[in-house]
Amino acid sequence: MIPSVNKSGSRTIGLLAYLYGPGKAEEHTDPHLVASFDGMSPDPGRDPHATLKELQLLLDQPVMALPRHARPAKHVWHTSVRATADDRILSDEEWGDIARRVVAATGIDPGGGQPGCRWAAVRHADDHIHIVATLVCEDGSRPDDFRSGKRAQTECRLIEKELDLHQVAPGDGTAAQRPTSAERHKAERQGRARTAREELRETVRRAVAGATSEEEFFDRLTAAGLLIRKRAAPSGDLLGYKVALPDDRNKDGEPVFYLGARLAPDLSLPRIRERWSADHDGQDAVPTGPRERTAPGGPSAARRRTASAAWQSVLVIESGDDAVAAAHIASAGEILDALAKTSAAHTRAQLREAAFAFERASRSHVRAERGHDRALRQAARDLVRGGPAHGRGEDGATTAMAIDMLFFLITAVAHWHANKGHAQQAAAARRAAEHLRAAYRLAAAQPLGALYQRGRHLGRPLLQRQTKILREALPHLAARILGEPGWYALAATLADAETAGHDPAVLLADAAGHRELGTAESVSDVLVWRLRRAAGLPADASSMVSGAPQPDESARRAGRQAPQRPGSRRGRT
Repeated sequence: MIPSVNKSGSRTIGLLAYLYGPGKAEEHTDPHLVASFDGMSPDPGRDPHATLKELQLLLDQPVMALPRHARPAKHVWHTSVRATADDRILSDEEWGDIARRVVAATGIDPGGGQPGCRWAAVRHADDHIHIVATLVCEDGSRPDDFRSGKRAQTECRLIEKELDLHQVAPGDGTAAQRPTSAERHKAERQGRARTAREELRETVRRAVAGATSEEEFFDRLTAAGLLIRKRAAPSGDLLGYKVALPDDRNKDGEPVFYLGARLAPDLSLPRIRERWSADHDGQDAVPTGPRERTAPGGPSAARRRTASAAWQSVLVIESGDDAVAAAHIASAGEILDALAKTSAAHTRAQLREAAFAFERASRSHVRAERGHDRALRQAARDLVRGGPAHGRGEDGATTAMAIDMLFFLITAVAHWHANKGHAQQAAAARRAAEHLRAAYRLAAAQPLGALYQRGRHLGRPLLQRQTKILREALPHLAARILGEPGWYALAATLADAETAGHDPAVLLADAAGHRELGTAESVSDVLVWRLRRAAGLPADASSMVSGAPQPDESARRAGRQAPQRPGSRRGRT
C-alpha cells in the first residue's frame, strides 16, 4: 500500500472537479465518497442532488471563517493511497477505514478530542483512493502535519499486516521521485512506454557513466538530443542544470524541464562532480581527458576489463569498508548504464531493464567514499568509448563474459543491502540480476554453442584427460559439472588453456575458489568465462583453429592492465 502526499494547493474546487471527473484518459469510474470528517458530507458522485460546490464550501468553511490575512495561501492537502497490483480489491468500507487511519496518523484529523481538519476520501478506481483536506482546524488552528508523508508510510505498513496485503518494503528517503499520476497519464496519451521523468533519468545516467568532466557530460546530453538549461552564479560558476525532452511540452507549448536533483538525488551537479573529483585525486588516478574519444582494443577489450573490474568489486563489497562498498555499488550502476548503451540489439532490452531496475539499488544512506571505485568507472568509460558491440564474434562472446561476472556483482550488492536492512535496494538489485540472467542467456547462446561443438569433437583420450583434471581439481563440484550441458564447452576451454601453456588444474581451482559460485545457474558456464578471461584466451571459439588459440589482441591489451592471474605458466622460474 503506497501513500503519496502531494504538494499543498490553493483551489479545493479544482481538485474535487478532477477527482469526480472522467480523468485525463477516461480512467475514472464511479467516483464516490468512502469516508469524510463527519460521515455525512454530500457525495456529488452518487447523490444526484449534491454538487461539487456544496462539498467544496463545506470543506473550506474553517478556512473562510478566518480573516483574509490569516488564511494560508496553500490550504488544500491532498494524498492518494494506492494498493499494489498483487492486492485483492478492497471494499468501500475497508477503504473508508484506511482513510480515517491515514488522516489520524498524519495529524490531519488526529481524533481523541483534538481539533481536526475537514476532509473527504474519494474513490474512482478499484485500487486507490484520494483524500482531500483543508489545512485549518475547526478551532482556527493549523494541524500538526509535519512529515505527514513519513507518518502515512508508517501507518500503511501496519495496515498491510492487519489486512493481509502485500507488504511494501520500507523506504529510506533515497529513492528517486516517482512519476506523478499526471505524468503517467500524459505518457499513456503520447504512447510512451515510460514517463518523460523516467526517460530523462535514464538518459542522464547514461551520460554520467564514465564521464570525467562537465564538458564531456553536457556534450553527451546534447548528443542524446536533450534540451539543456544551465544555472550559473553571477561569477559565472555553474551551479546546476535542468533537462527536457524536445517533444515533451506543457499546455502553452513550452518544454517541460526537470532539475537533475529532481530526477534522482545523485544526479544533481554537485553529486556528479564528486565522481569527477575523485577520478583525478591521488597519484593512481586514471589519466583520461575529454579529448580521448576511443578506448584501446575496442568493444571486446572494454568488456574484458569490465569483467575483471567487476570481479574485484565483488571481493570489495563482500569484505570491504561500507563507504568503499557503497562507492563500488554506485559505480556498478554506471557499468550497467554503459553496457546497455553499447549493447547489441538482441541483448539491449534486458540490459536496459537491468540498469533501470538497479538505479534504486545504487543509493542508500551509506555515503560513498569516491576514488576507490576508479577501476569500475574507467571500465564504464571504456565501454562507452569502445563503441557499440556486435552481437557475434569476439564482441558478442566478451559481452556474455562481462554479463556473467556482473550477475555475481549485482547478486553481491543484493546481499549487502539485505544485510544492512535496505529492503527496497535489495529488491531492486534482485530484479536487476534477473534481467542480467535473461540477457546472459541471449548473449551466451552462440559462443557457448560453438565451444560445445568443439568440446564434443575433442576425441575420447583428450576428453577423458579433461574429465580426470576436473575430478582431481574440483572433487566436490565434478559430478554436478559433468552432468551439465556446458561441460563440453568447459572441456574445450581446458584444452585451449593447456595448449596456451597454462596448468588447467590450477586455473580451475582458482576460478572455483570463490563462494559466490554457488549462486550460478550453470557452474560450467561460469568456469568457462573465468578461465578464458584468466588465461587470456579468445572468448569466441570461431577464432580457434585446430584446437589452438590464436593471438587475441583485446585479451593481450586487457591483460596489460591487471596483474597476471594465478595458474599461468608464463614467466615461471
